[in-house]
Amino acid sequence: MHIPRHETGPPDLTTPEGFGAFYEDHIDAVLGFVTRRVADPHLAADLTADVFLAAMGSADAYRSHRGAPVAWLFGIARTVLSGHARGLARESGAPARLSGRRLLDAEDVAALEERIDAERAFRDLAERHAALSEPLRAALDLVVLDQLTPAEAARALGVTRATVRVRLYRARRALRGPAPVTESQLEAVR
Repeated sequence: MHIPRHETGPPDLTTPEGFGAFYEDHIDAVLGFVTRRVADPHLAADLTADVFLAAMGSADAYRSHRGAPVAWLFGIARTVLSGHARGLARESGAPARLSGRRLLDAEDVAALEERIDAERAFRDLAERHAALSEPLRAALDLVVLDQLTPAEAARALGVTRATVRVRLYRARRALRGPAPVTESQLEAVR
């Protein structure tokens, strides 16, 4: 397991060495974020690569006083995943979804499938809390699963800390108890 270095300034993504170090420090966190939300190993690899490409393109936008690099990367990852979802909605047919993918060798696929299987428990839980509204799920995922502080989650979501805390309270309240969330409960937390 790679232990991230403490970063005090903007990530140096302008040099191969700087980008390599940044990538090594954060690849596991970003890949974990993506594989908890995507079940296809090819797509997980592509989206993870897209997150780091987007980070390279916006490295000058990183502000260390606003949170850890991983929170910044998770914000980028949410944007990449949202963009992918919007793109799928516009596309029609499987051939369009398959075009442009980098082919993975058997070892890459096996490693990603193993990672995806390891995240299966999360996906089962995600199905159980699927009745939560997207803002509630997003706040809960960033704080509970991705282990960001409410302040870091607020930065990744582009909202205030108070908003994140209210969303966390409502999400936890809706998930409490043995009964599944009903439509009336869902309306109460929106």
